[in-house]
Amino acid sequence: MQLFYRQLGEGHPLIIIHGLYGSSDNWMSIGKVLAEQYQVFIIDQRNHGESGHSDEHNYPAMREDLKEFMDKHNLQKATILGHSMGGKTAIYFAAEYPERVERLIVVDISPCSYKQNDSFQTKAHTQIINGLQSIDLKALSSRSEADKQLAQHIDQKRIRQFLLKNLYRDNKKQFRWKLNLPVLKTHLSDTMDGFTADTVEKDVTGFPVLFIRGEASDYIQEKDIDAAKKLFPMSEFVTIANAGHWVHAEKPKAFLKAIYSFLED
Repeated sequence: MQLFYRQLGEGHPLIIIHGLYGSSDNWMSIGKVLAEQYQVFIIDQRNHGESGHSDEHNYPAMREDLKEFMDKHNLQKATILGHSMGGKTAIYFAAEYPERVERLIVVDISPCSYKQNDSFQTKAHTQIINGLQSIDLKALSSRSEADKQLAQHIDQKRIRQFLLKNLYRDNKKQFRWKLNLPVLKTHLSDTMDGFTADTVEKDVTGFPVLFIRGEASDYIQEKDIDAAKKLFPMSEFVTIANAGHWVHAEKPKAFLKAIYSFLED
């Protein structure tokens, strides 16, 4: 699938991949800073942002979207930075095409599966998607009204503001979602998927790997660190204090410091 992207700066290529419900727009502030030293590409994954919608939504498909993007832009090798779902896309890509990866930065996600129905992640995302789908777009007159409706499902205002960035008006002034919510709901289990080192057939030891996690996030736990190190034996882990799952938005200075320390090593 052809992906929408934003391109900034010059130098060695660095690709940024957003997470679930995100878009390239969410990463522009970080991208502009990194573009001072790198050629930055920020992509919209399928069923998100300005990229196309598809009935297929899983990591093998998103992995191939990334390969197609790199091929189209003649990027034989790049540093890849992915957050949450984007981080898992980057991991799947690195496991299948390790020769195309210069360095790998994975933000607040592990290679492990979160598919269990009682997992925190599955419950949280089910609640989010149900909340978004509960908003009556045809009767909606303003974003503030959408926020009030969404507040019945999601308490945290910051998360609601992030999610509602996906709301837009079409040429008839009707509110629409940029997200392909029906498909994201149908394939939520695929988005929660993962794998172990035992299932990876290729050598993934040829590039440095950095995992960045938020201190207040539950996405990378101690058992996940062990699994990640089994897959990427030389991987490093950095924990950002007082940050949750959206590390880059909550603590951008600490986040960038960790990235530059890794890239310049």
